[in-house]
Amino acid sequence: MSRRFPRPIAAALMLAMVLPIGACATGGKKTKADTQYVARDVNTLYTLAMKRLNRGEYAVAAAVFDEVERQHPYSIWARRAQLMSAFAYYAAKDHTKSIESARRFLSIHPGNKDAPYAHYLIALNYYEQIRDVRRDQSTTRQALDTLGELVRRYPDTRYAADARLKVDLVRDHLAGKEMEIGRFYQRRRQWLAAVTRFRTVIDEYQTTAHAPEALMRLTESYLALGIPEEARKSAAVLGANYPNSKWYERAYALVQKHAPAPTA
Repeated sequence: MSRRFPRPIAAALMLAMVLPIGACATGGKKTKADTQYVARDVNTLYTLAMKRLNRGEYAVAAAVFDEVERQHPYSIWARRAQLMSAFAYYAAKDHTKSIESARRFLSIHPGNKDAPYAHYLIALNYYEQIRDVRRDQSTTRQALDTLGELVRRYPDTRYAADARLKVDLVRDHLAGKEMEIGRFYQRRRQWLAAVTRFRTVIDEYQTTAHAPEALMRLTESYLALGIPEEARKSAAVLGANYPNSKWYERAYALVQKHAPAPTA
């Protein structure tokens, strides 16, 4: 089942707390002259980049911020332009370039006060590339890793608070992927392979919404493998933790029918 992850519209507001950004407006026309190499003073370049950003011309703005850094690499504006470039590329949905810009900022200014935001941008770029559970989840895992790193490094920041919420969504997404594969193996009657996937959900993602179904599917798979003791254990764990769920009702009915507890 596909999942849609909300685009973090608060990102622009958070950046506004770090750097001075005007409210974005639509409109304007892109011109190649903005991004052609012409030696210009730093104030002119930076102002031009901000104007393009405020018009919603994010790709052009990012290119001009890059030009600020290239033409004036040792100025204070170069540091600001690096982070602004990362944000502009993010707004333009050019995730690869946004990540590159943010990582470059961190490599040059690892202890800067805006380092948490640079880490946050990297995490957001991976987060917004999360794919349907039926597709490859390598980017989803990168999102989880970068969000987790942000929380570990900067636990008391506003960015970490948002990252914690996203970690829960990403974990639920990864659990959904395991469930999708596990059900696929069940349909093919590949019970051991199915058990492996459902066990992963229980062992690694037990706090997600997929845990009750995973326990029920384990009960089904163990019964199909002829291991009634394990089926009863799975059903018992399900009953202890989710006694009112539909999944426990199904697991209980299966156990009572195919593997009732032996009487003394």
